[in-house]
Amino acid sequence: MNERDVLINKLAQGLRPMPEGIEWFDGPGQEEQSEVLLFLCHHCVQARAVTEDAPESIRRAGLRPTHTPAALISRGRIDEQLGKIAGLTPLDERRKAFRLLVAVLAIADGRRRERFCSGGCSHWWHGLSVA
Repeated sequence: MNERDVLINKLAQGLRPMPEGIEWFDGPGQEEQSEVLLFLCHHCVQARAVTEDAPESIRRAGLRPTHTPAALISRGRIDEQLGKIAGLTPLDERRKAFRLLVAVLAIADGRRRERFCSGGCSHWWHGLSVA
């Protein structure tokens, strides 16, 4: 676990505000931002994101359906679309992709927590606090 892992999971769990996440995301260069997006993509798949998560993810991310990341995730085959979203290169699109992927992770991990971890689990990220 490192600072990135903790912050992303806190953002997904609503323990940190998204403006703080965007400020953090804007800090590094494009290469590191791309790594963060790929990291998020991987964790969304691991959390078992499904195509039906798209509309709520778009809403939570505050995106319009016409924004590129929103249009991509709405096309089905979420595992393929997440990879395309993580590969967006214009800065504005990367910011939108970041917000969307955090929202997807929030939904998928929330579902996993309810179904499999409600009685307790060993996932370190499920024990995070606001501090």
